[in-house]
Amino acid sequence: MSKLKVFCFGFGQVAESFIDKLINEKKDLELSITSRKETHQIEFNNIKINSFQFTNVKFDSLILKKIEEADYLLISIPPIDGKDIVADFLDANLKNLKNCKWITYLSATSVYGDHNGDWVNENSTTKPTSANGISRLQAEKTWKNLSNKNNYPLQIFRLAGIYSNQFNILKRLQTGSVQIVDKKNHFFSRIHVEDIANILFKSLDNFKNNEIYNICDDKPAPQSEVAAYGAKLLKLKKPNPMKLEEIESEMLRNFYKDSKKVDNKKMKTYFKYNLKYPTYEDGLNYIFNNNA
Repeated sequence: MSKLKVFCFGFGQVAESFIDKLINEKKDLELSITSRKETHQIEFNNIKINSFQFTNVKFDSLILKKIEEADYLLISIPPIDGKDIVADFLDANLKNLKNCKWITYLSATSVYGDHNGDWVNENSTTKPTSANGISRLQAEKTWKNLSNKNNYPLQIFRLAGIYSNQFNILKRLQTGSVQIVDKKNHFFSRIHVEDIANILFKSLDNFKNNEIYNICDDKPAPQSEVAAYGAKLLKLKKPNPMKLEEIESEMLRNFYKDSKKVDNKKMKTYFKYNLKYPTYEDGLNYIFNNNA
């Protein structure tokens, strides 16, 4: 079995879950990752990984060879000051990625902006309202231009709100850190990180160039509904709704600006994938029952 050479720009929860999946599937793996720290070695799931320094102002030159050798590049570093530092880095330093079978850029459904609670799919108008959504859409354009210029194999995953066994509304309810705005017709889509990892794994052998996929579950829902369900599981009182103007966090205020239901048919059809957690109830039930 040939060795899979994977390079991860950034190593947050999505990249970690993807690598976990590769290890669990017994793939022979050569993995390199980046972080903002000086180059060092880490141990992850009993394998040693080289973590190379990479920031918008400094990088370890050893990563150039590793990127050239890589079969798969996963990009999970968010834009910095509105720019995608990985695309700019590749454009300046590496034109030819001869071994590369795919580049996956992890974007966000915030690129759609506000659609008044209506359904959106990959062909819907992108009209982001938040700084995050605007910079994500610009990053997508940068990646598409770079892919066209250098013939890079690119797919873009627009991720909905990510939750996991470690980071979820049950934990926030238990610590009293949930803030809910009871806003009428406010729909939001979610995805469990394990489903993202599974779809990334599926895409290793099922790749189509220059495609965009919404990565989300089957049941968009108001945040108040999800919080009420979580509170019921935990036998806690559901949090009292606040007025939007009472929310101090700009990120949370931006979250409540946009209302849309994100369609995932393209993802499920193309990757022939059945979600492990098709609804927030499935995900939260699993987390609650397994004390994850």
